[in-house]
Amino acid sequence: MFLYLESADTKMHVAGLKYFTLPDGAGPEFVRELHREMQESPVEAPWNRKLATPRLLLNPLHYWVTDDKFDIDYHVRRSALATPGDERELGVLVSRLHSNPIDFSRPPWELHIIEGLSGGRFAVYIKIHHSLVDGYTGVKLLQRALATTPDDRTHPMFFSLKPRSRGRTSDDRSSLVGGLVSTAWDATALAGGTVRSTAAVTKAVLRLQLSRRAEHSALVPGLRAPKSMFNGRTGRNRRFATAQFELDRLKAVASASGGSLNDVAMAVFGGGLRTYLEEMGELPKRSLVGFLPVNIRPKGDEGGGVRVGATLAPMGTHIADPGERLKAIIASTTQAKAQMNDMTQAAMLAYSGYLLAPSALQTAGAMVGASGITPATFNLCVSNVPGPKQTLYLRGARLENYFPVSIPAHGMALNITCLSYDGAMNVGFVGCRDAVPHLQRLAVHTSKALEDLEDAVAKLTV
Repeated sequence: MFLYLESADTKMHVAGLKYFTLPDGAGPEFVRELHREMQESPVEAPWNRKLATPRLLLNPLHYWVTDDKFDIDYHVRRSALATPGDERELGVLVSRLHSNPIDFSRPPWELHIIEGLSGGRFAVYIKIHHSLVDGYTGVKLLQRALATTPDDRTHPMFFSLKPRSRGRTSDDRSSLVGGLVSTAWDATALAGGTVRSTAAVTKAVLRLQLSRRAEHSALVPGLRAPKSMFNGRTGRNRRFATAQFELDRLKAVASASGGSLNDVAMAVFGGGLRTYLEEMGELPKRSLVGFLPVNIRPKGDEGGGVRVGATLAPMGTHIADPGERLKAIIASTTQAKAQMNDMTQAAMLAYSGYLLAPSALQTAGAMVGASGITPATFNLCVSNVPGPKQTLYLRGARLENYFPVSIPAHGMALNITCLSYDGAMNVGFVGCRDAVPHLQRLAVHTSKALEDLEDAVAKLTV
């Protein structure tokens, strides 16, 4: 799917931006030596694998092969910021790097070590195509490559870690037949799981159909989103901005309101979006609808490949009062969770497909410039990826912040992704450069929206 969606204007890669503080006593050659060590490190699967048919992205028989001419110098690069090396300069560079397409004639990933940050810091930007791993898997893999103590200076780089066994790994052409047989068997098992969960899926679909007729239903069916400035055709260039919140602040609001951490985050983003769109003169009368990817792996799964379902939820942008906005979001997400409670993994995938099927009209309309005519299923993507809870280190350098950088697309020009790390929620805002101007303002408004929500919840609990 992610290969089929790849185009010059819609690039299906995700990334992570990590800030590191140099260890005590580090000399001026620390980053150069780190770069040299990476260039000399071994490369294990899947990081040494490329597509067998890189020039034919619509090939239905894709499979991975080992790159016998793997060039580490291409994949691991070193950059420096222009003076003064502040957050703005880094944001400009990351926006540019994220706008560049992946080279499919090579393994689809890049790592950029970025020096020149003020305060004795450097950054690492890692870009991976979504067809190789999903966000959950990527975070798990990168977490395994970092040490839990500053004294551990020999921990393998993420691309040097031996892969955990996931069955067949042969990549020669003769394995294609075996792969097709395996895929057919998996599809049969998937169909069986879906059949066994037919009742749960049917009930969920019926609830959605009824919600279309109910004027004040909390559930969000397809084709219910308003037209917005985020639903047009996107260009190839990106904007990137960040925000950071203490998890304790979000948890306190969640505890006081009876909602979840995700509910609070949605309400905060809804408040920031309301102010941002009002400034732009683009605020719709109805609430924006968020597309929420859902990790459907069983608890304890370490990841691998792509396992993602989806649901829809309102952002509450039509509600001025922060407390009432949160109540509306909690009501909707509670019903959305109930929809999937009795479903197997196969059923969740089937239900997600049903829920998002109408978005094909949205994407097609945006591509041909008819976004004002075709109905919208959602307006933006909001994702939350759980990250490491403890402080991590790279060759003694402390990982200070870890921001996700995700995917905007035709009909969905804004993506907001959260990643928790070491007591904080790090938020990456990624938008089409043409369709979403002044993106940093949205980050600022979002921070103010959390303050407003805290005040509103405090008044309710007095």
